[in-house]
Amino acid sequence: MTIKDEQQPLHILFFPFLAPGHLIPVADMAALFAARGVRCSILTTSANAAVIRSAVDRANDSFRGSGGGLAIDLVVVPFPDVGLPPGAESGTALSSQEDRDRFFLAIMRLREPFDRFLSENRADAVVVGSFFRWAAEAAAEHSVPHLGFLGTSVFARSCTNSVVCNNPMEAAPEDPDAVVTLPGLPHRVELRRSQMMDPKKRPDHWELLKSINSASQRSFGELFNSFHELEPDYVEHYRTTLGRRSWLVGPVALANKDAAVRGTSELSPDADGYLRWLDAKPHGSVVYVSFGTLSSFSPAEMRELARGLDLSGRNFVWVINGADADASEWMPEGFPQLISPRGERGLTIQGWAPQMLILNHPAVGGFVTHCGWNSTLEAVTAGVPLVTWPRYADQFYNEKLITEVLKVGVGVGSMDFASKLENRRVVIGGEVVAGAIGRVMGEGEEGEAIRKKAAELGAKARGALEKGGSSYDDVGRLMDELMARRSSFNV
Repeated sequence: MTIKDEQQPLHILFFPFLAPGHLIPVADMAALFAARGVRCSILTTSANAAVIRSAVDRANDSFRGSGGGLAIDLVVVPFPDVGLPPGAESGTALSSQEDRDRFFLAIMRLREPFDRFLSENRADAVVVGSFFRWAAEAAAEHSVPHLGFLGTSVFARSCTNSVVCNNPMEAAPEDPDAVVTLPGLPHRVELRRSQMMDPKKRPDHWELLKSINSASQRSFGELFNSFHELEPDYVEHYRTTLGRRSWLVGPVALANKDAAVRGTSELSPDADGYLRWLDAKPHGSVVYVSFGTLSSFSPAEMRELARGLDLSGRNFVWVINGADADASEWMPEGFPQLISPRGERGLTIQGWAPQMLILNHPAVGGFVTHCGWNSTLEAVTAGVPLVTWPRYADQFYNEKLITEVLKVGVGVGSMDFASKLENRRVVIGGEVVAGAIGRVMGEGEEGEAIRKKAAELGAKARGALEKGGSSYDDVGRLMDELMARRSSFNV
């Protein structure tokens, strides 16, 4: 190996899956590595670059101001022409199964710019969204270590591995309420059949899960936006029992230099107003409600959620996605009198919200969430307890981690695994929603225990990325291993 090679910084290419829940943590992750002297490139398409450009620019500005860290390079490539409307380059833009099929065709065609980048640039590793099922093979062809990133918890990945390897649904009764046990895990994990992806009904999804699991076993390893102290039993299970190489480098959101614009191209003109509204509320009195970018609620579900917020008696901030926004279809009588500017108890936000700022505001005492991993980890980092309302994907697994392993939240009893393109059997009643909020935010022993545990985990989360913390050390270990591989590869 030449001295010149030794002096060159590590170069990692990040290629996130095309959805905000994947793009945003990958941009934060790149900032973590860049701050440690790694040259980081992020490959994505134009519309997706807009989601993370402000975060990348602010990270680069901070590196220039401090004199430490290397600038992150945002590499923009065309989105393949597959018949989707202009700008429809993300999972959030899909409104039909036909759109979804076209989108995944585009995902396959993105291999060409990925290959081209690796042919024209020397990379020491690639961190690739695990839904790019061709990426492990492509990286191997270029002799570049492949690190998968699925954007979920180690717990959920362990659950998925159990399901893929054992297919417990096959032996379970067809009854939607039948209990399915996931074998081989550190804790007893049980779900209702209706809460799980059915391989017979979703063969394409089942094949995708199997291919992700297979790729993870062939890869150099996996990166997780998590930290050791959050799920130690599952880190040990994943690394030792399953023999999977993994590095936990989170909570990566703490790398973001401006939480006010995280996940958006510019600061919302209403953001200051949201925070002033919260400033006027007592400590721990507000419940925050948000279901991410890919969840959709029917008018009946929206109505019951609104009723639940009313019945809870709590102040609330509710983020309403654009697809859910036609108030005439769902808003119950009397609800307009609760919300600003006419009422003082509630605040509704249409579309994007500065979630990190809201969760870390001292007035917020609970979070009603779909259990997407980014939202879950952001709440944990802020020390905020959760009311869980999973919808699909890994969310039912994350609910089990929150409510049964970590014990930092309670559920509303969500029973139906269904995407935004599908209907649900059961509408959760407003009384149930109000009851769950009361259990988390109330003065009883249960609420006090949940809040104490949430606060303890929040402190551990913030310590994980500090020098000497578990995630700080995992970043360093991966850097050392990649540098050692470069040395041996070039001998």
